[in-house]
Amino acid sequence: MGKIEKSGPSDTTPADTTQDNEQAGFKSWRAANAEPGMTAGADATPEPPAEDAVDTAPAGAGAGRGNGKRGKGPNARLRAGMRAQQQGRNKPVGRRGKLGKKGGKGKGKGVGLPMTPLDREAAKEAGVSPIASKLDLPTIPVMPPAPPAQRKKRHYGVLISFLLMVLAPLVVASWYLFTHAADQYASTMGFSVRREEGANAAEVIGGVIDFGSGDTSDTDILYAYIQSHGLVKLIDDQLDLRKIYSVPENDPIFTIEKDASIEDLLSYWKRMVTIYYDGGSGLLETRVLAFRPEDAQAISQAILEESSRIINELSRVAREDSTQYARNELKLAEQRLKEARKALTDFRARTQIVDPNADIQGQMGLLNNLQAQLADALIELDMLRDNTRSGDPRIRQGEQRIDVIENRIAEERKKFGIGETGPGARAFASLVGEYEILTVDREFAEQTYLAALANYDAAQAEAQRQTRYLAAHEKPTLAEEAEYPQREVILALIGLFALGAWSVCVLIYYSIRDRR
Repeated sequence: MGKIEKSGPSDTTPADTTQDNEQAGFKSWRAANAEPGMTAGADATPEPPAEDAVDTAPAGAGAGRGNGKRGKGPNARLRAGMRAQQQGRNKPVGRRGKLGKKGGKGKGKGVGLPMTPLDREAAKEAGVSPIASKLDLPTIPVMPPAPPAQRKKRHYGVLISFLLMVLAPLVVASWYLFTHAADQYASTMGFSVRREEGANAAEVIGGVIDFGSGDTSDTDILYAYIQSHGLVKLIDDQLDLRKIYSVPENDPIFTIEKDASIEDLLSYWKRMVTIYYDGGSGLLETRVLAFRPEDAQAISQAILEESSRIINELSRVAREDSTQYARNELKLAEQRLKEARKALTDFRARTQIVDPNADIQGQMGLLNNLQAQLADALIELDMLRDNTRSGDPRIRQGEQRIDVIENRIAEERKKFGIGETGPGARAFASLVGEYEILTVDREFAEQTYLAALANYDAAQAEAQRQTRYLAAHEKPTLAEEAEYPQREVILALIGLFALGAWSVCVLIYYSIRDRR
């Protein structure tokens, strides 16, 4: 297109002005979007930028003040050209504004008109919406879109590893569980160790009896005993566990061999017998699995009987331990009493005196009587001497009587060990002393024996009061349906474990690959 010549208002008509403004606005837009050194023509041949390209804008195309820096970039140049074209349409032609060298400054007035199809086509060609072309919006740079992802060898390796590590174990486990694994029946029972505590006199009158719970240590012992080598061997001797648990021949995982050792049988027993222990209440519950419901119930019943037997044995041993000391003391006291009584019997047989104390009382009575007679004789003799002459024969008789009484008193005293002892005389003092020693020993032995007997009775009562026994609150049950093995749960656990292992392996592989 040619340049628009300068002309005054009197030389230009409105129709010519509108057409010239449209052509000038389009040229300004093409010039603004062209690369440096390129013209707006079809050939797009490189040429240096000319200042005449700026002069092609109609008069008043540079209305408003613009920043020179905003003239950079294709979008900024597009907005400048569109604004210039719009302003040129909205106002009449006036004096051409002056444009700075940067294309950002210019003054002028123009006539505003609506957008023409040519403007919309230009905006569409520049990739800007018509509404956005009218607005002065900031430009945000956009990165070019990424190319589509392509499959590589490592992707196929990850897929193959997923098939081998996750899907293959699940398929094999499902095939075995639903084709070879035999159904298992469960028999449950519950019991606890109880202690019957006897009541005292007041409680007996009121009819109160306390049934306390067993000692926690007994329950712990029973918990360990059910999983012990001894119980497994006893039940195996009674029911033949190897025969019971080796019936399904096509299930090598959930069964045991017929010639398995006792150690293998014990390990298998811990898998098939589960114990639930509540330490707070002291309750024990067991679950026994078997391939037939009758076998599971029989094993549970055998466990209950053996547990009751071991608790009774522990209770008997506890009673014996608690009464053993009292029993030994009672035996010792009884032996001492026997020895004391034997010594007293030997004394009586040797002395021919049943009770020396009784003999002493008789001898003392006789001696007292002699003393009284001697006193009477002395009084009579004194009266005769005062009232008669000296040669009276009654005085002589009185003196002889006094001599006889004194001799008798002396003889009686010799029996008590008083004075000299004649041949064959008995020393009652020694006999009485020996008898009193024997009597004291016997009395002490009797008191000791009575105390030991009372202690032994109390120990027996206490042991009986603390007797422990096994109380079953749930008898062994007989299953009607097989609940095990839980195939869905087993498959879910295998899947989770395999998926976790596969994920860890993949993460490790990519971590090592990214570090290279």
